[in-house]
Amino acid sequence: MTTPNNMLGESAALATALDHLSQLASIQRPVLVLGERGTGKELAAERLHYLSSRWDAPFIKVNCASMAETLLESELFGHEAGAFTGASKLHVGRFERADGGTLLLDEIGTMSPRLQEKLLRLIEYGEFERVGGQRTLRVDVRVVGSTNADLRAMAAAQSFRADLLDRLSFDVVHMPALRHRDDDVFLLARHFAVEMSAELSWEKFPGFTPSAMHSLSEYAWPGNVRELKNVIERSLHRWADQDTAVATLVIDPFESPWSDTLTQPMTAAVDRSAETPSASKAAPELATPGQEIHGEEGLINIRERVDAYERSLLVAALENQDFNQRRTAEFLELSYDQLRGLVRKHRLSTRRRK
Repeated sequence: MTTPNNMLGESAALATALDHLSQLASIQRPVLVLGERGTGKELAAERLHYLSSRWDAPFIKVNCASMAETLLESELFGHEAGAFTGASKLHVGRFERADGGTLLLDEIGTMSPRLQEKLLRLIEYGEFERVGGQRTLRVDVRVVGSTNADLRAMAAAQSFRADLLDRLSFDVVHMPALRHRDDDVFLLARHFAVEMSAELSWEKFPGFTPSAMHSLSEYAWPGNVRELKNVIERSLHRWADQDTAVATLVIDPFESPWSDTLTQPMTAAVDRSAETPSASKAAPELATPGQEIHGEEGLINIRERVDAYERSLLVAALENQDFNQRRTAEFLELSYDQLRGLVRKHRLSTRRRK
């Protein structure tokens, strides 16, 4: 299903969250939207607004973590001319601009206790004063707070007002993490890939290889949809071949291609196994480079020798770990993507032999 604000997905977890938002749309009460980073909390608040009777009024948002306390106070409540140094004219705050509509307070858990108190008064009575002002103003604003913090724990530790939390949590919408959304990752990945293909002026998106699809399903996506979007766009940009299915996903751009991925990791793995004889499986007897250094007609192809040795290490490690690629990557102290790259390079089978 595609919602008006482009939240894509067909999973039961997402459908439950979206249905919850739809039920709350007609009730003019504060709402909290909780979820991990990148789960679409801002899109959820936007959906809540546009499904409500306030849809034709302003939808205003502010990130509470991006401003110092004094600046945030001025942005939210406005200030009078001369309220402080540099305040040469009246500034209308976001609550006034959102009158009749919805105001999203993102990262609301970072708000200072003093501003929490002003927010509590506004939610309870609809009243506030501008910074430096004496006149009480009234507004009709639906407040939506969003965060990935544990507000209940913060309230217990007295770093967040318990009475404000009570007022904000008329109801709480939980946005599911991508790892709980079944096959939505494939739907989203293709959507982002098609958009990126158009941006790269490709005639069409060539698709993903089975190994790339496997990587999509195996990765935990701690950054959720935002991380998935970055990975897909980065991978297509680096792939730069519109005629061949994308085989490599660049999940970690900080991972250096020049790191030692062969001799040192294997040495460490073998040493560790030697120190723990009680492990369920001992380290395999791995192939070692031959002592003979003379090649045919006295020539040595060092690249072929290194590739053959690398391949023998991979085969032995895969067999030792019952062809489980994640365990094999940990055993070799490689990332999963590094292991997959080496498996593709040597065209190895990752299935257990019968």
